[in-house]
Amino acid sequence: MWPGLRRLRLTVLAVVAAFFALVPGGAAAALPRGFVGLTSEDVFAGSPGYRASNMSSQASAGVRLLRQTFDWSRIETAPGQYNLSHYDAYVAAAAAHGIRILPVLYRPPGFHGETRGRAVCPPRSNASFAAFARALARRYGPRGSLWRERPDVRKLPITAWQIWNEPNLGMFYWCGTPNARQYVRMLRAVGSAIKKVDRRAEIVTAGIPPSKLSGVVPITTFIAQMYRAGGKRAFDSLAINAYARDHRELGTLLRSIRRLMNRRRDRRATIWVTELGWGDHGIQHRFIVGARGQASRITKSYGLIRTQRRRLRLRGVVYFSWRDQDPYGPLFQNLWGLHTGLLDNDGTPKPAFFAFKRAVGRLR
Repeated sequence: MWPGLRRLRLTVLAVVAAFFALVPGGAAAALPRGFVGLTSEDVFAGSPGYRASNMSSQASAGVRLLRQTFDWSRIETAPGQYNLSHYDAYVAAAAAHGIRILPVLYRPPGFHGETRGRAVCPPRSNASFAAFARALARRYGPRGSLWRERPDVRKLPITAWQIWNEPNLGMFYWCGTPNARQYVRMLRAVGSAIKKVDRRAEIVTAGIPPSKLSGVVPITTFIAQMYRAGGKRAFDSLAINAYARDHRELGTLLRSIRRLMNRRRDRRATIWVTELGWGDHGIQHRFIVGARGQASRITKSYGLIRTQRRRLRLRGVVYFSWRDQDPYGPLFQNLWGLHTGLLDNDGTPKPAFFAFKRAVGRLR
Protein backbone atom coordinates (compact mmCIF):
# COMPACT_ATOMS: atom_id res chain seq x y z
CA MET A 1 0.00 0.00 0.00
CA TRP A 2 1.32 3.48 -0.87
CA PRO A 3 2.41 5.43 2.25
CA GLY A 4 0.08 8.33 1.47
CA LEU A 5 -2.90 6.04 0.92
CA ARG A 6 -2.12 4.18 4.13
CA ARG A 7 -2.00 7.43 6.14
CA LEU A 8 -5.33 8.51 4.61
CA ARG A 9 -6.95 5.20 5.52
CA LEU A 10 -5.74 5.42 9.13
CA THR A 11 -7.06 8.98 9.38
CA VAL A 12 -10.50 7.94 8.09
CA LEU A 13 -10.64 5.03 10.53
CA ALA A 14 -9.72 7.31 13.42
CA VAL A 15 -12.45 9.80 12.47
CA VAL A 16 -15.05 7.02 12.18
CA ALA A 17 -14.05 5.59 15.56
CA ALA A 18 -14.28 9.02 17.17
CA PHE A 19 -17.71 9.59 15.62
CA PHE A 20 -19.14 6.37 17.01
CA ALA A 21 -17.60 7.09 20.42
CA LEU A 22 -19.54 10.37 20.55
CA VAL A 23 -22.85 9.22 19.12
CA PRO A 24 -25.35 8.11 21.81
CA GLY A 25 -26.93 4.69 21.52
CA GLY A 26 -25.42 1.61 19.99
CA ALA A 27 -24.00 -1.38 21.80
CA ALA A 28 -21.74 0.72 24.04
CA ALA A 29 -24.72 2.66 25.37
CA ALA A 30 -27.02 -0.32 25.91
CA LEU A 31 -28.35 -0.70 29.44
CA PRO A 32 -27.10 -3.75 31.34
CA ARG A 33 -29.74 -6.44 31.53
CA GLY A 34 -32.07 -5.90 34.44
CA PHE A 35 -30.90 -2.30 34.87
CA VAL A 36 -34.36 -1.02 35.88
CA GLY A 37 -35.43 -2.79 39.05
CA LEU A 38 -38.09 -2.66 41.72
CA THR A 39 -38.87 -4.08 45.15
CA SER A 40 -42.36 -5.55 45.32
CA GLU A 41 -42.95 -7.74 48.36
CA ASP A 42 -46.71 -7.61 47.72
CA VAL A 43 -46.26 -9.39 44.40
CA PHE A 44 -44.14 -12.10 46.00
CA ALA A 45 -46.76 -12.67 48.70
CA GLY A 46 -49.83 -12.25 46.49
CA SER A 47 -52.09 -14.76 44.78
CA PRO A 48 -51.22 -16.01 41.27
CA GLY A 49 -53.80 -13.65 39.77
CA TYR A 50 -52.54 -10.65 41.71
CA ARG A 51 -48.96 -11.53 40.82
CA ALA A 52 -49.66 -11.85 37.11
CA SER A 53 -51.63 -8.60 36.94
CA ASN A 54 -49.02 -6.57 38.78
CA MET A 55 -46.05 -8.08 36.98
CA SER A 56 -47.74 -7.15 33.71
CA SER A 57 -48.10 -3.55 34.93
CA GLN A 58 -44.51 -3.50 36.13
CA ALA A 59 -43.19 -4.78 32.81
CA SER A 60 -45.27 -2.15 30.98
CA ALA A 61 -43.63 0.52 33.16
CA GLY A 62 -40.18 -0.66 32.03
CA VAL A 63 -39.26 -2.80 35.03
CA ARG A 64 -36.90 -5.61 34.04
CA LEU A 65 -35.84 -6.88 37.45
CA LEU A 66 -37.38 -7.55 40.85
CA ARG A 67 -35.19 -7.60 43.94
CA GLN A 68 -36.53 -10.16 46.36
CA THR A 69 -35.35 -11.64 49.64
CA PHE A 70 -34.87 -15.39 49.45
CA ASP A 71 -35.49 -16.07 53.12
CA TRP A 72 -33.15 -18.88 54.09
CA SER A 73 -35.10 -19.55 57.30
CA ARG A 74 -38.25 -20.32 55.30
CA ILE A 75 -36.53 -22.35 52.60
CA GLU A 76 -34.31 -24.72 54.58
CA THR A 77 -36.93 -26.35 56.77
CA ALA A 78 -34.52 -28.94 58.21
CA PRO A 79 -30.76 -29.34 57.75
CA GLY A 80 -30.15 -29.98 54.06
CA GLN A 81 -33.87 -29.96 53.15
CA TYR A 82 -35.03 -27.09 50.93
CA ASN A 83 -38.64 -26.20 50.15
CA LEU A 84 -38.56 -24.02 47.03
CA SER A 85 -42.11 -24.46 45.72
CA HIS A 86 -43.20 -20.86 46.41
CA TYR A 87 -39.99 -19.47 44.92
CA ASP A 88 -40.32 -21.75 41.86
CA ALA A 89 -43.73 -20.25 41.10
CA TYR A 90 -42.45 -16.72 41.65
CA VAL A 91 -39.35 -17.06 39.45
CA ALA A 92 -41.39 -18.73 36.68
CA ALA A 93 -44.06 -16.00 36.78
CA ALA A 94 -41.44 -13.26 36.56
CA ALA A 95 -39.74 -14.98 33.64
CA ALA A 96 -43.07 -15.19 31.80
CA HIS A 97 -43.22 -11.37 31.97
CA GLY A 98 -39.60 -10.87 30.91
CA ILE A 99 -38.53 -9.89 34.42
CA ARG A 100 -35.33 -11.13 36.03
CA ILE A 101 -34.88 -11.75 39.75
CA LEU A 102 -32.11 -10.38 41.95
CA PRO A 103 -32.28 -12.60 45.04
CA VAL A 104 -31.10 -11.32 48.41
CA LEU A 105 -29.78 -14.33 50.34
CA TYR A 106 -30.57 -13.60 53.96
CA ARG A 107 -31.66 -14.79 57.42
CA PRO A 108 -30.44 -18.26 58.46
CA PRO A 109 -32.79 -20.74 60.12
CA GLY A 110 -32.43 -21.20 63.86
CA PHE A 111 -30.45 -24.41 63.54
CA HIS A 112 -27.77 -22.54 61.55
CA GLY A 113 -27.63 -19.34 63.61
CA GLU A 114 -28.87 -17.44 66.61
CA THR A 115 -31.50 -14.74 66.97
CA ARG A 116 -31.55 -11.73 69.27
CA GLY A 117 -34.95 -10.08 69.25
CA ARG A 118 -35.38 -8.09 66.03
CA ALA A 119 -31.80 -8.60 64.90
CA VAL A 120 -30.82 -10.96 62.10
CA CYS A 121 -27.55 -12.70 62.93
CA PRO A 122 -25.07 -14.29 60.53
CA PRO A 123 -24.90 -18.10 60.45
CA ARG A 124 -22.56 -19.92 62.79
CA SER A 125 -20.83 -21.43 59.75
CA ASN A 126 -20.35 -19.88 56.32
CA ALA A 127 -20.20 -23.43 54.95
CA SER A 128 -23.91 -23.86 55.65
CA PHE A 129 -24.65 -20.55 53.91
CA ALA A 130 -22.53 -21.66 50.94
CA ALA A 131 -24.48 -24.93 50.70
CA PHE A 132 -27.76 -22.99 50.65
CA ALA A 133 -26.52 -20.65 47.93
CA ARG A 134 -25.21 -23.56 45.87
CA ALA A 135 -28.63 -25.24 46.01
CA LEU A 136 -30.30 -22.06 44.73
CA ALA A 137 -27.80 -21.65 41.90
CA ARG A 138 -28.38 -25.24 40.84
CA ARG A 139 -32.12 -24.60 40.81
CA TYR A 140 -32.34 -21.17 39.16
CA GLY A 141 -29.02 -20.57 37.40
CA PRO A 142 -28.42 -20.92 33.64
CA ARG A 143 -28.29 -24.72 33.92
CA GLY A 144 -30.81 -24.86 36.72
CA SER A 145 -33.12 -27.79 37.26
CA LEU A 146 -36.19 -25.52 37.23
CA TRP A 147 -35.76 -24.83 33.51
CA ARG A 148 -35.31 -28.52 32.70
CA GLU A 149 -38.38 -29.52 34.68
CA ARG A 150 -40.51 -26.68 33.27
CA PRO A 151 -39.85 -26.51 29.52
CA ASP A 152 -43.13 -24.58 29.18
CA VAL A 153 -41.60 -21.68 31.14
CA ARG A 154 -39.58 -18.98 29.41
CA LYS A 155 -35.98 -19.50 30.49
CA LEU A 156 -34.74 -16.39 32.27
CA PRO A 157 -32.19 -17.67 34.75
CA ILE A 158 -30.86 -15.89 37.79
CA THR A 159 -27.38 -14.64 36.97
CA ALA A 160 -26.75 -12.12 39.78
CA TRP A 161 -26.86 -12.89 43.50
CA GLN A 162 -26.88 -10.44 46.40
CA ILE A 163 -25.35 -11.70 49.62
CA TRP A 164 -27.04 -10.35 52.79
CA ASN A 165 -28.41 -6.84 53.40
CA GLU A 166 -27.11 -3.75 55.22
CA PRO A 167 -24.32 -5.39 57.24
CA ASN A 168 -23.11 -2.01 58.54
CA LEU A 169 -26.28 -1.69 60.67
CA GLY A 170 -25.46 -3.59 63.83
CA MET A 171 -28.65 -2.69 65.70
CA PHE A 172 -30.95 -4.56 63.35
CA TYR A 173 -28.83 -6.68 61.06
CA TRP A 174 -25.59 -7.94 62.62
CA CYS A 175 -26.30 -8.89 66.22
CA GLY A 176 -23.85 -6.42 67.66
CA THR A 177 -21.00 -4.36 66.27
CA PRO A 178 -20.84 -4.50 62.44
CA ASN A 179 -17.76 -6.33 61.26
CA ALA A 180 -16.60 -5.77 57.67
CA ARG A 181 -13.93 -8.46 57.86
CA GLN A 182 -16.49 -11.01 59.02
CA TYR A 183 -18.81 -9.93 56.22
CA VAL A 184 -16.08 -10.31 53.59
CA ARG A 185 -15.41 -13.85 54.79
CA MET A 186 -19.11 -14.59 54.31
CA LEU A 187 -19.17 -12.92 50.91
CA ARG A 188 -16.13 -14.85 49.71
CA ALA A 189 -17.44 -18.23 50.88
CA VAL A 190 -20.94 -17.81 49.48
CA GLY A 191 -19.82 -16.16 46.25
CA SER A 192 -17.28 -18.92 45.57
CA ALA A 193 -19.95 -21.57 46.05
CA ILE A 194 -22.18 -19.86 43.48
CA LYS A 195 -19.32 -19.42 41.02
CA LYS A 196 -18.60 -23.15 41.17
CA VAL A 197 -22.10 -23.73 39.79
CA ASP A 198 -22.09 -20.78 37.36
CA ARG A 199 -18.63 -19.33 36.75
CA ARG A 200 -20.16 -16.28 35.03
CA ALA A 201 -22.47 -15.48 37.95
CA GLU A 202 -22.39 -11.89 39.19
CA ILE A 203 -21.75 -11.60 42.91
CA VAL A 204 -23.31 -8.50 44.43
CA THR A 205 -22.48 -7.20 47.88
CA ALA A 206 -25.14 -6.51 50.44
CA GLY A 207 -26.81 -3.15 49.94
CA ILE A 208 -24.85 -0.76 52.16
CA PRO A 209 -26.80 2.33 53.29
CA PRO A 210 -25.57 5.80 54.30
CA SER A 211 -27.66 5.44 57.44
CA LYS A 212 -27.74 7.96 60.28
CA LEU A 213 -29.07 5.49 62.86
CA SER A 214 -27.13 4.81 66.04
CA GLY A 215 -24.74 1.88 66.07
CA VAL A 216 -23.94 2.24 62.37
CA VAL A 217 -20.55 2.10 60.71
CA PRO A 218 -20.53 4.95 58.15
CA ILE A 219 -20.84 3.73 54.59
CA THR A 220 -17.43 4.88 53.35
CA THR A 221 -15.73 3.51 56.46
CA PHE A 222 -17.38 0.12 56.07
CA ILE A 223 -16.54 -0.12 52.37
CA ALA A 224 -12.92 0.87 53.03
CA GLN A 225 -12.77 -1.83 55.71
CA MET A 226 -14.12 -4.36 53.19
CA TYR A 227 -11.34 -3.49 50.76
CA ARG A 228 -8.69 -3.76 53.47
CA ALA A 229 -10.08 -7.23 54.27
CA GLY A 230 -9.55 -8.34 50.65
CA GLY A 231 -13.11 -7.72 49.50
CA LYS A 232 -12.04 -6.58 46.04
CA ARG A 233 -11.66 -10.19 44.92
CA ALA A 234 -14.98 -11.27 46.46
CA PHE A 235 -17.54 -9.33 44.40
CA ASP A 236 -18.38 -8.04 40.94
CA SER A 237 -20.81 -5.25 41.92
CA LEU A 238 -20.82 -3.09 45.02
CA ALA A 239 -24.40 -2.46 46.13
CA ILE A 240 -25.58 0.76 47.75
CA ASN A 241 -28.96 1.29 49.38
CA ALA A 242 -28.67 4.90 48.29
CA TYR A 243 -31.32 6.77 50.23
CA ALA A 244 -30.81 10.51 49.85
CA ARG A 245 -32.81 13.71 50.35
CA ASP A 246 -32.73 14.53 46.64
CA HIS A 247 -30.81 14.01 43.41
CA ARG A 248 -27.99 16.32 44.51
CA GLU A 249 -27.32 14.32 47.66
CA LEU A 250 -27.62 11.11 45.63
CA GLY A 251 -25.03 12.36 43.13
CA THR A 252 -22.64 13.32 45.92
CA LEU A 253 -23.01 9.87 47.49
CA LEU A 254 -22.45 7.95 44.27
CA ARG A 255 -19.45 10.03 43.26
CA SER A 256 -17.86 9.53 46.68
CA ILE A 257 -18.29 5.76 46.43
CA ARG A 258 -16.85 5.68 42.91
CA ARG A 259 -13.83 7.70 44.02
CA LEU A 260 -13.27 5.33 46.93
CA MET A 261 -13.44 2.32 44.61
CA ASN A 262 -11.08 3.91 42.11
CA ARG A 263 -8.56 4.75 44.84
CA ARG A 264 -8.65 1.07 45.74
CA ARG A 265 -7.82 0.30 42.08
CA ASP A 266 -11.22 -1.26 41.56
CA ARG A 267 -12.43 0.50 38.44
CA ARG A 268 -13.62 -2.88 37.16
CA ALA A 269 -16.39 -3.31 39.72
CA THR A 270 -19.74 -1.64 39.07
CA ILE A 271 -22.06 0.14 41.49
CA TRP A 272 -25.59 -1.22 41.87
CA VAL A 273 -28.16 1.00 43.57
CA THR A 274 -30.28 -1.71 45.18
CA GLU A 275 -32.62 0.58 47.13
CA LEU A 276 -33.75 4.11 46.37
CA GLY A 277 -37.02 5.81 47.25
CA TRP A 278 -39.06 8.53 48.91
CA GLY A 279 -42.41 8.54 50.66
CA ASP A 280 -45.28 10.93 49.99
CA HIS A 281 -47.05 10.97 53.38
CA GLY A 282 -47.45 9.07 56.64
CA ILE A 283 -45.02 10.40 59.24
CA GLN A 284 -42.52 13.22 59.58
CA HIS A 285 -39.18 12.17 58.16
CA ARG A 286 -36.54 13.61 55.85
CA PHE A 287 -37.56 11.09 53.17
CA ILE A 288 -41.30 11.92 53.39
CA VAL A 289 -41.58 14.66 50.80
CA GLY A 290 -45.22 14.86 49.63
CA ALA A 291 -46.76 13.55 46.41
CA ARG A 292 -45.20 16.21 44.18
CA GLY A 293 -41.86 15.92 45.95
CA GLN A 294 -41.81 12.14 45.47
CA ALA A 295 -42.50 12.45 41.74
CA SER A 296 -39.98 15.27 41.32
CA ARG A 297 -37.20 13.37 43.09
CA ILE A 298 -37.79 10.30 40.95
CA THR A 299 -37.61 12.39 37.78
CA LYS A 300 -34.43 14.22 38.76
CA SER A 301 -32.66 11.24 40.29
CA TYR A 302 -33.28 9.00 37.30
CA GLY A 303 -32.13 11.89 35.12
CA LEU A 304 -28.89 11.96 37.11
CA ILE A 305 -28.53 8.21 36.69
CA ARG A 306 -29.08 8.56 32.93
CA THR A 307 -26.34 11.17 32.51
CA GLN A 308 -23.85 9.65 34.98
CA ARG A 309 -24.41 5.96 34.32
CA ARG A 310 -21.30 5.27 32.29
CA ARG A 311 -18.96 7.64 34.11
CA LEU A 312 -19.86 6.13 37.49
CA ARG A 313 -20.14 2.59 36.07
CA LEU A 314 -23.66 2.08 37.39
CA ARG A 315 -24.92 -1.49 37.05
CA GLY A 316 -28.58 -0.80 37.83
CA VAL A 317 -31.08 0.92 40.08
CA VAL A 318 -33.86 -0.65 42.15
CA TYR A 319 -36.71 1.58 43.28
CA PHE A 320 -38.22 0.85 46.69
CA SER A 321 -41.09 0.13 46.33
CA TRP A 322 -44.04 -0.78 44.11
CA ARG A 323 -46.95 -0.35 46.52
CA ASP A 324 -47.53 1.24 49.93
CA GLN A 325 -47.89 -1.15 52.83
CA ASP A 326 -49.89 -1.10 56.06
CA PRO A 327 -47.94 -1.12 59.33
CA TYR A 328 -47.01 -4.70 60.15
CA GLY A 329 -47.05 -6.62 63.40
CA PRO A 330 -46.37 -7.11 66.13
CA LEU A 331 -45.75 -3.43 66.92
CA PHE A 332 -47.59 -1.90 63.91
CA GLN A 333 -45.24 1.07 63.71
CA ASN A 334 -45.94 3.59 60.95
CA LEU A 335 -42.49 3.67 59.34
CA TRP A 336 -41.58 6.06 56.52
CA GLY A 337 -40.57 3.15 54.26
CA LEU A 338 -44.18 1.95 54.18
CA HIS A 339 -45.11 4.99 52.05
CA THR A 340 -42.54 4.89 49.25
CA GLY A 341 -44.79 3.01 46.83
CA LEU A 342 -45.52 4.06 43.28
CA LEU A 343 -49.07 2.92 44.10
CA ASP A 344 -51.25 3.68 47.11
CA ASN A 345 -52.35 0.90 49.47
CA ASP A 346 -55.44 0.34 47.34
CA GLY A 347 -53.41 0.04 44.13
CA THR A 348 -54.15 3.53 42.78
CA PRO A 349 -51.17 4.97 40.87
CA LYS A 350 -49.58 8.02 42.47
CA PRO A 351 -47.97 10.89 40.52
CA ALA A 352 -44.74 9.02 41.34
CA PHE A 353 -45.84 6.12 39.13
CA PHE A 354 -46.15 8.30 36.04
CA ALA A 355 -42.89 10.08 36.85
CA PHE A 356 -41.17 6.70 37.20
CA LYS A 357 -42.54 5.43 33.90
CA ARG A 358 -41.45 8.57 32.04
CA ALA A 359 -38.00 8.55 33.66
CA VAL A 360 -37.44 4.89 32.86
CA GLY A 361 -38.50 5.50 29.26
CA ARG A 362 -35.71 8.07 28.93
CA LEU A 363 -33.11 5.56 30.14
CA ARG A 364 -33.53 3.35 27.09
